[in-house]
Amino acid sequence: MRKVIFKLCKTLMLVFIVIISSSNNEVIEANVNNNNLNKAVNVSTMALKISEFNYDALYGAKDTFTGDLTGYAYNCPLCTGHLACMSNYNIKDGTITYPDDEYGIVNIVASSANLPCGTIIRFNSDRISTTPVYAIVLDRGVLGNAIDFLSISEEYASQYIGRSSITYDVLRFGWTHES
Repeated sequence: MRKVIFKLCKTLMLVFIVIISSSNNEVIEANVNNNNLNKAVNVSTMALKISEFNYDALYGAKDTFTGDLTGYAYNCPLCTGHLACMSNYNIKDGTITYPDDEYGIVNIVASSANLPCGTIIRFNSDRISTTPVYAIVLDRGVLGNAIDFLSISEEYASQYIGRSSITYDVLRFGWTHES
């Protein structure tokens, strides 16, 4: 029985080698779906899948607003220490970021109810960073189009963020991509 299986494997291997060597070396593009993380994927297949990623869908602005940027801390005078959109997310330990499934680690901001909870925004502010700032709306407490940036302390917020006018892009409206 072992000899039969060995001969069968040997024959299949030979057929496979003949087919590969007789191919005309054309590059064929294919869409790949790999939902099993345990499967091995070769580099060219991975490159094809990565090239399919639509950066515009994730990072293209859905809308743009202008408003005031201010800073706050979890223990500000009118704050409860809890996020309005996620009361179970602990910010009392100094946490000022959130791990979003689509955008990675993003800063936490408060907005008015104009922006649904889970909205992702992008803005530039040299007071915070030299690169674009990505943030998620997880709190409330401001009016209109203003954005309140969660900081490590009230002192930091007043000294480094202050109040300034910014323009920000909405990259995602809410958790469910509302329009």
